Amino acid sequence: MVRLATASLVGTAIEFFDFFVYGTAAALVLGPLFFPTFSPLAGTLAAFGTFAIGFVARPLGSVLFGHVGDRYGRRPVLFASLLLTGCATVAVGCVPTYETIGIAAPLLLLTLRFLQGLGLGGEWGGAVLLTAEHAPANRRALWASFPQIGPAVGFLLANGVMLALTAGLSDADFRSWGWRVPFWAAGVLAAAGLLLRSSLAETPQFEELSASGRRASAPLTEIVRDHWRLVLLTAGALAVGYAVFYTVSTWALAYGTERLGVSSTVMLTCVMAAVAVKGAATPFVALLADRWGRRPLCLAGCAASALWMFPMVALLHTAEPLLMFLGFLGSLLAFITMFAVIAAYLPELYEPRVRCTGAAVGYNLAGVLGGALTPIVATTLSDGGSGPPWGVAAYLTVVALISLGCFALLPETLPARSEAVEAAPA
Repeated sequence: MVRLATASLVGTAIEFFDFFVYGTAAALVLGPLFFPTFSPLAGTLAAFGTFAIGFVARPLGSVLFGHVGDRYGRRPVLFASLLLTGCATVAVGCVPTYETIGIAAPLLLLTLRFLQGLGLGGEWGGAVLLTAEHAPANRRALWASFPQIGPAVGFLLANGVMLALTAGLSDADFRSWGWRVPFWAAGVLAAAGLLLRSSLAETPQFEELSASGRRASAPLTEIVRDHWRLVLLTAGALAVGYAVFYTVSTWALAYGTERLGVSSTVMLTCVMAAVAVKGAATPFVALLADRWGRRPLCLAGCAASALWMFPMVALLHTAEPLLMFLGFLGSLLAFITMFAVIAAYLPELYEPRVRCTGAAVGYNLAGVLGGALTPIVATTLSDGGSGPPWGVAAYLTVVALISLGCFALLPETLPARSEAVEAAPA
């Protein structure tokens, strides 16, 4: 389990490094380089638009790779998704700017971002199922939480490299070539991840499905026909997590640097410190889920998000590093109270024959609802005025309340409780 969990964590960290480094570049530099004819606000919105395309591609990737995972095994998904994302990320670092090739530059950027999202849409389902289907039932949430640490590690790597580059290079050098370095580094990381995953075994549950001939011939068809309500509920439930995370990690960077005049180094440091604490807390929250259940923690995380959004915006608007860090930290602790749990929760909600497709589609559809639109909506709502952007806080609070309602309609799946319910008299 340690070897499996480590391989899942490392692979997920690499893929999210690829995904996050684009988000940071979009907040800091892509607007003027690829959309120079736009106003500063319009350029930022356009850069966030290419950022959003990655989220639109993720459900498509979950359908494509989910079919592979349910038909041919969880293991092939891990290789194909990592290879696709890594190659697309390296290519982003090689795209000439608008000044060199004109309109072809943002079009290439858009295409490569789509391929990034396609690969990441498959990664999560494969990595989570690899650990969840090997793990003992009484520690499933703990072991399945390791891939959920991967995004924090990937974020810290991506932004750590960006922080070092912005601090060590002049602004002209960073805009000229420095921003490309993290994208090129993705190739080395992807090669290391593929090597680490080369010795992993297929999951016992998939081998059992193969031996009994019960593999789904058309997983997506079964999901749409038999589990559509569950997919919509899980997508709605998880939307708040994406909205909160990308408000902190993407929109806040742009808002702090462009509107508040805080240096990008200070903003990145505040966000990275909060993400580091969030990553460290992940396995401890997962242990609580193995003890008390998945649904209670998800409900608590949603409620905390709804209560914290206005204080977070107020703390951000102070432009004081310590206060901004506290605002980000409260938001991300509410986020991880949900997202440390869902790596076990989502697979348990779906039957094994369509689990890779169902869990991944629900997870990545939530990314479209909460992650793709949030930086754009938040940037629009925060335009104009000198006071705190309360419209952003109101938007996030509404998303949190909708997600709270969706979680309330989902059942508990903690193995001990589920078995007790099934054994009880009608």
